Amino acid sequence: MAQARSLVGLWADNHRQAVLYDDDSAVLLDVRSGKRLKLDWSALSGYEEKIHPESGEPYLVLLFDDGTQLALVDPGGVAFAPSIANCGPVENLPAVVCLRDYHMLKQRVDHYLYDHPDEPPPRECLNLIMICIATLDGARAVGFDVGDLEGELEKSLNEIERRAG
Repeated sequence: MAQARSLVGLWADNHRQAVLYDDDSAVLLDVRSGKRLKLDWSALSGYEEKIHPESGEPYLVLLFDDGTQLALVDPGGVAFAPSIANCGPVENLPAVVCLRDYHMLKQRVDHYLYDHPDEPPPRECLNLIMICIATLDGARAVGFDVGDLEGELEKSLNEIERRAG
């Protein structure tokens, strides 16, 4: 899939604020999160160039033999499907997420917990945590190392439980 590899490099060159790509190592850098993802070109089964219906911006979808899909999107970076394997169905869970989404939601959780320490966190806070879990599980499923982010999220969940108890 030399053509797909070339397109990834070209897309990354044109969207450096979202994704960087090193062809020698086949590693994508999701700029917003600073996380790296090694691409297995031998497992690539196809790719699609698309235009986002709302923004009109181009994006690139990579399809892999195991059914995994990655999308290179601007401004999100590397996008993927969330996984509900560990959290079950989640209200308002988008079909596609990125680590940028995780960081934005985690900031909202932290606002509820740490900017209002004397107030019980609203129900929305737990739903945001569940979306964050699904996002990190999806990120791990496509190959990102998110152990550090899971540790941060665990602290937030522990704080919610402490306040509820």
